[in-house]
Amino acid sequence: MRPDDWHLTEDLDEFLAHTDAFLRSRPTLHNTPLTTIEKLRRRAAEAPDAGPTVFGRLESGGEVRAVFYRLASSGRVTLTPLSAEEADTLAARLAGPGPTPSGVIADHDTATAFAQAWQRHTGSVPVRDWWGRLHRLGTLTPPEPRPEGRGRIAAEADQEQVIRWCAEFAADVGEAPALDAAAWAGTRFADKRFTFWETPDGSPVSMAGSTPMLAGMIRVDPVYTPAHLRGRGYAGAVTVQVSRAALEAGATDVVLFTNPVNRTSNALYRRIGYVPVTDFMGYDLSRAAPEAGRPRSRPRSPGATRPVRGGR
Repeated sequence: MRPDDWHLTEDLDEFLAHTDAFLRSRPTLHNTPLTTIEKLRRRAAEAPDAGPTVFGRLESGGEVRAVFYRLASSGRVTLTPLSAEEADTLAARLAGPGPTPSGVIADHDTATAFAQAWQRHTGSVPVRDWWGRLHRLGTLTPPEPRPEGRGRIAAEADQEQVIRWCAEFAADVGEAPALDAAAWAGTRFADKRFTFWETPDGSPVSMAGSTPMLAGMIRVDPVYTPAHLRGRGYAGAVTVQVSRAALEAGATDVVLFTNPVNRTSNALYRRIGYVPVTDFMGYDLSRAAPEAGRPRSRPRSPGATRPVRGGR
């Protein structure tokens, strides 16, 4: 396998003409590429000068085997599953002339293989900075006892509270940008549908978002309960509400990510019916090779990784 077996383009339409069927063939594993690329497709129509994103596909025998994309906004490369050899050839290709990736996100084996290959080809020192566990809904099982109250879809009048709680969620999990009404349209939350869990007096106490359905897949994200209201079953109740709505809408793959370190949320989602699929990893690739005589930076332990986008 050679580095030029990867076909690169900045033309989203060309990329999708070759890869759309492949992306839709495994909607659980490909959930992030599906939602991100759909968002890029819509934004390209609205703002065609938003900046170049590099797309790539690996073909063998006329069939697509894997894809990647590098966002202009973050510089990070997102990969579908690759073998170690495929990861190595891609690292060699991206280490050549052109914009240098700032990081990589993929399933555990792929991300690790790419990070190791990147170090071999460039000398930079990858540092793991994200760890998440992908779950897929099996049999939905509402937890007992169910807290008093009901689910309610957020309306336009709730926008201020939705933005505020998304900002609090982002701060909780270590996502960088501050959120406000002016920046909302450009955030990863803006295209989601939000549902509140309300107490009998109509007070919202928890919130869950969900992505538009693509290839039969809906991702639940984010799930947030303010700190002073946690531990009362509200997150489980609103997650069940959103998950049931996804199934009723015809979704065949309902997924979510958790922080593997958070035993409470992982146990909650297992009780609801979510089954672990695989772990995903993110690596920062921007660290230069250490100078001679200087110690390498030590990777963070799993417990010190930036928390994943997940529920509370």
